[in-house]
Amino acid sequence: MLVKDLEAVVGLPLFERAGRGVRLTMPGEYLLVYARRVLATLKEAADAMSVLRRAEGGRMTIGMVSTAKYFLPRLLARFRAEHPAVEIRLAVGNREQLSRLLHDNEVDLAVMGRPPRELDTRAEPFAAHPLGVLASPSYPLAGRREIAPKALEGEPFIVREPGSGTRAAMEHFLREHRLAVRPIMEMSSNETIKQAVIAGMGLAFLSLHTAGLELSVGQLALLDIAGTPVMRRWYIVNIRAKALSPAAEAFRYFVLEQGERLLAEQFGATVPPAR
Repeated sequence: MLVKDLEAVVGLPLFERAGRGVRLTMPGEYLLVYARRVLATLKEAADAMSVLRRAEGGRMTIGMVSTAKYFLPRLLARFRAEHPAVEIRLAVGNREQLSRLLHDNEVDLAVMGRPPRELDTRAEPFAAHPLGVLASPSYPLAGRREIAPKALEGEPFIVREPGSGTRAAMEHFLREHRLAVRPIMEMSSNETIKQAVIAGMGLAFLSLHTAGLELSVGQLALLDIAGTPVMRRWYIVNIRAKALSPAAEAFRYFVLEQGERLLAEQFGATVPPAR
């Protein structure tokens, strides 16, 4: 009934109904854009009032690339222990999806490995982010020492999807060493990629923060490729023009002050230093 009332006010059909399903019409798509702007503005107003009240509680939405899910929940648990009244929502996506969420003001802060250059953001590094080549322990290259990057030429790789920061880092490494590998499968899930590598289907270039458990129990092997691990940085990112709520500002400071130490505690035993 509410949808019908809205369509009557607008004077245009907003949904197409097919059987039990519905989808937005073109006017509906346009209206959705403006509705999101209205909701974002209302949230900014609520955040501004929260600042004036000096509230310890409040709500914030944190965006994260899928690779960050291996450590960010622990950071959030530590933060929540200090700020139990804060309500937290999470949005997960690849780098391109997170850039859109930042642009549309749908997240307050984002945790990612490669900040968007196309947006006016404040991007602050808070921890080291190592990436390397993973293999099954039975893979022919596993166990060898000081492997030249050229040994990867033509090897089968299971790769992340385009738009992923991990994919971009892999492609940069391959260009840097003038290598051509053989992508045999493309997936958007780190977990599925790891299982394919464990099964011996091929190699993968992944964040070592995704594979701490598998490396520690011997399900995966980190190849000793010269020039790896490739060291990048984790960033906490927000739109400069967007005023952060007290809760989001508190989380930003928490990540900058404690993020590196907490990641070192979690992964220190399984992530080797860069050579």
